[in-house]
Amino acid sequence: MSTPIKTLCPYCGVGCGLEVVSSEASQPSAPASTYKVRGDRSHPSSQGMVCVKGATVMEAIDRDRLLYPLWRESLDQEFRRISWEEAFQKIVDRIQTIQQTQGKDAICVYGSGQFLTEDYYTAQKLVKGCLGTNNFDANSRLCMSSAVAGYLQSLGSDGPPCCYDDLELTDCAFIVGSNAAECHPIAFNRFRKHHKRNPNVKLIVVDPRCTETAEAADLHLPIRPGTDIDLFNGMAHLLKQWGYDQPEFIAQHTAGFAAFEEVMQHYSPQVTAERCGISVEQLEQAARMWGESNRVLSLWSMGMNQSSEGTAKVRSLINLHLLTGQIGKPGAGPFSLTGQPNAMGGREAGGLSHLLPGYRFVMSDRHRAEVEQVWKLPAGSISPHPGRTVWDMITGLETGEVGLVWIAATNPVVSLPDLERAKFALRRSPFTIYQEAYYPTETAAYAHLLLPACQWSEKTGTMTNSERRVTLCSAFRPAPGEAKPDWEIFAEVGRRLGFKEQFAFESAADVHAEFVRLTRNRVCDMTGISHDRLQTEGPLQWPLAEGQLVSTPRLYHDLRFPTPDGRARFGASYSRGLAEPPDENFPYVLTTGRLYGHWHTQTRTGRIEKIRQMHPAPFIEIHPRDAAQLEVNDGEWVEVRSRRGMARFPAKVTKAIAPRTLFVPMHWGELWADQAEANALTHPTACPDSKQPELKACAVQLIPIRQAESLHPLEAATDLLSATSPLTPSPLPRVH
Repeated sequence: MSTPIKTLCPYCGVGCGLEVVSSEASQPSAPASTYKVRGDRSHPSSQGMVCVKGATVMEAIDRDRLLYPLWRESLDQEFRRISWEEAFQKIVDRIQTIQQTQGKDAICVYGSGQFLTEDYYTAQKLVKGCLGTNNFDANSRLCMSSAVAGYLQSLGSDGPPCCYDDLELTDCAFIVGSNAAECHPIAFNRFRKHHKRNPNVKLIVVDPRCTETAEAADLHLPIRPGTDIDLFNGMAHLLKQWGYDQPEFIAQHTAGFAAFEEVMQHYSPQVTAERCGISVEQLEQAARMWGESNRVLSLWSMGMNQSSEGTAKVRSLINLHLLTGQIGKPGAGPFSLTGQPNAMGGREAGGLSHLLPGYRFVMSDRHRAEVEQVWKLPAGSISPHPGRTVWDMITGLETGEVGLVWIAATNPVVSLPDLERAKFALRRSPFTIYQEAYYPTETAAYAHLLLPACQWSEKTGTMTNSERRVTLCSAFRPAPGEAKPDWEIFAEVGRRLGFKEQFAFESAADVHAEFVRLTRNRVCDMTGISHDRLQTEGPLQWPLAEGQLVSTPRLYHDLRFPTPDGRARFGASYSRGLAEPPDENFPYVLTTGRLYGHWHTQTRTGRIEKIRQMHPAPFIEIHPRDAAQLEVNDGEWVEVRSRRGMARFPAKVTKAIAPRTLFVPMHWGELWADQAEANALTHPTACPDSKQPELKACAVQLIPIRQAESLHPLEAATDLLSATSPLTPSPLPRVH
């Protein structure tokens, strides 16, 4: 048996340490089946724990891999194999043609929290620096961008201020918009052990569903979808009324309290409880639990972020911490649970269309100049205008303003909202590059050029988890076929476009060393972190400046915030509610989410038999009262229709969902099930600050299949679903 290889789980943002061993380590091309995966007991984040996804990750490594570049002139043709030389030439020729005919802003790149930080950084340098367009966005736009905007506006910078040790130090955990027990299980397990050992520790869970997380709670608040701000403002009203506020802290360390105080006066207990669909007693119990606790830790994820008022929700939750002084100390603070394994690293590297590396912004003259200097580019090379978000890329394809879309390490043909509209736009794309490790995927059907990419285990680089801890993920297997690391693909295109000096990297360590230079003296200072140091010392947490021996586990422990006056900011927000509330024609609210075993669009987990047995098929949760009105029994099929599309699911009749609220998992695309795409139903209306779509709630109608067969589809859905085009993609091979 080989010496264990230490690495990081490539799934969620918990960032669990793994050890991988092989019984055939002496053979460089040992099959994945010879490797065993276990939790790394020395990793400080996960302490040896691992969930089913991490434990089975090797089982999908060799299955359905994209091995060679593939090309076709149009989407109705079959792919044919080409060389990397041909592939690079096609990319360079097309980029140069578009620059000359449409301009640099007709080029768009859509990346992923599955990237290593080195992949992210190299892409930023290519797109924002050398090509001069900020049209790089990532699937973090669908995941964490509201948390980013909320942290920035309230605290002065992105970056979760807490750490996982706080899960075992808090008196009260307040979990909202997160089924952490299933979606971030190892982090939740750390708190759960602490909760069980200490009867005085409380857990409050806010969720329309009675999830596994809610079942563990001392208090479950099943609020109506879209009423989070009402709840937080109502709790603030009571905390102030009962004297749990901290006037000295507010006076010395915050700004904007007067405007917030005016807002909370409008959220009396009776008004708040009625809007949220809970009792006044439940509201008062939540406020009292918070107020009586010495250390309150709030945790949230997609249920907050994926909202048309996501930033305001995040800020309203942070308000409670500022009101009661619950920040900057062990066991307390607002703590976002990152969705993807390296969404944090992407934020650090500037991986959204308004960002630059080191928590900088494209609109800042000083920030652009600092980055241009490190990148050895002429002044003015970086555009001062934010680039297109991913949804702006879709609308740009509709109008013809976008001439090239380069998608890497993500599967937007399942994950984007208003999915039929997104598909139709992608059919119109003149040139789509898709860089991926697996084939087939749903997005591959919309690509002209497929580029085989290395995945976890085949390339070296770093990832940052939810608690700002950086782990080195070393390659321990050769790449299959002709697959290349993502950063190498971006760098080679840059060199061929004439930027040889900018992409003279010989290794991922070189890329990382340049990247951390751009974090010097920033909140996310990582100048004290290198591949060598990570290899020697293990995972390290930022901020960790050059010469610093020990990192600081929490931000803002001195209660100084990175704002112009050093004060945190209260946000004064009234609740607007859902962007698409239910009505007579669409009387239900549909919400979506993840299941314990599957990961996002099943590109990896769908190819693992144990996980497929755990979650063999999609379903829709319906409250018994609604099922009785529809005369639908458990297991019977229903059709769900929104103003955009339709899907079909077997009913799971359960009291775990609130009446008039429905739940479907978001994992199934057309490769894995027929007409079961959750995002065929959702809408793209987004938060004005974070630009994050409201994927968590849309208005739908529900029809038993026996009735649906005799009804005409919705006119809007018909227009989309029956749309034809000469670029209709070839049928996808089905994965079984």
